[in-house]
Amino acid sequence: MESTYNSNFPKVVIVGAGFGGIELANSLKNKEVEVILIDKHNYHTFQPLMYQVATGSLEADSIAFSLRKNFEGQKNLRFRIAEVKKINTDKNSIDTTIGEIAYDYLVLATGSTNNFFGNKDFEKYTLPMKSIPEALNLRSAVLQNLETALLLPTKEEREPYLTFVLVGAGPTGVELAGSIAEIRNYILKKDYPELNKEEMKVYLVDGLPKVLANMSEQASKKAQQFLEKMNVEVLTNLMVESYDGNVISFKDGRKIKTKNVVWSAGVIGVVPEGIPKELIAKGNRISTDEINRVIGLNNVFAIGDVSSTVSEGMPKGLPGVAPVSIQQGKHLAKNLLRLIKNEPTEKFVYNDQGSMATIGRNKAVVDLGKIKFQGFFAWLTWMFVHLVLLMGFRNKVVVFINWLGSYISYNGGTRLIIRPYYRNDGQPIKEPVAQS
Repeated sequence: MESTYNSNFPKVVIVGAGFGGIELANSLKNKEVEVILIDKHNYHTFQPLMYQVATGSLEADSIAFSLRKNFEGQKNLRFRIAEVKKINTDKNSIDTTIGEIAYDYLVLATGSTNNFFGNKDFEKYTLPMKSIPEALNLRSAVLQNLETALLLPTKEEREPYLTFVLVGAGPTGVELAGSIAEIRNYILKKDYPELNKEEMKVYLVDGLPKVLANMSEQASKKAQQFLEKMNVEVLTNLMVESYDGNVISFKDGRKIKTKNVVWSAGVIGVVPEGIPKELIAKGNRISTDEINRVIGLNNVFAIGDVSSTVSEGMPKGLPGVAPVSIQQGKHLAKNLLRLIKNEPTEKFVYNDQGSMATIGRNKAVVDLGKIKFQGFFAWLTWMFVHLVLLMGFRNKVVVFINWLGSYISYNGGTRLIIRPYYRNDGQPIKEPVAQS
């Protein structure tokens, strides 16, 4: 996949192979530019299905796709596994773990990471889910705690291992809460017949007054109804105060004993060193102008979750969702080619195509402008859209077959503990007893 293009062509360096970075690189195919794509992994992750990896419904390779395979045949692109250490805007280069790389145009598509709001205990003891390794950690932790619960003689001893608290009631929290509830409702008695499903508790907690706060009131209310029907206890207007690995405490004085706290309460942008601090906006996002160019820098751009373009219509900036990244990547490719040719650029305008979330079997909510619907048809719509967006024909087929098998059997997926989970402080949680 080495570049055979004229080395005198302008060099576009893209940092990050998420939705935005991939769309930008694809849109520059066969153009008179040299593209260098950098990412710390050699695969693209389809994050909307991450929660299904975490709960064992899908294997990790079903939502990952090889970057080299994706760009096979794109002669003007080189891919490198590396991490950016520093951006040197004064000499148009970046320092990386594989050395210094020069650029004519730099595009930061570095995405976001978990926001623990500066609380080291949350970072140490909770289970985040922003990457495939984190999803696999979550899966192992859940299964190890279920195995441990089997060994404990009393309900009081089993309680913290069978209690699941999900902090953050956005799409990730809602979808994961529904998925864990389905494990309790359909799978627990099959895989763990000694356990009583009535002892397994699932809580969804958020400091805001409703779930799915960025969706319509109709979608929010229906999603909460679905969750409560699945015996998920929804706790809104409730702020988390502390968690020590055993007990989660809330600011109203409530406490819940649990070994399973999943953190999806917020994200912050991943900003490499070298971007001036005055350009960092709320949420650790980089301030950009109407063409996604970093303010004050002529040839550095930011797209996706790490970009903050504030306008009169979007005073908080654009939402951190995949359609924004995809549209920005495609639009920026056109503007880069215009800049190279000294032609006028065009302002980026986000086309909001709607939002959706699934809660479980036959349950989803969809907002498409003025059109809003919930239930079975929304669930089918959610599945169709995600299959279309998923990269790779094999992945589409594998995911569809898994979904079909799960729907028919009520017991799909492979809940395997491939590797034991260790907390961030290096302490192992109790491991299951080896089976004969």
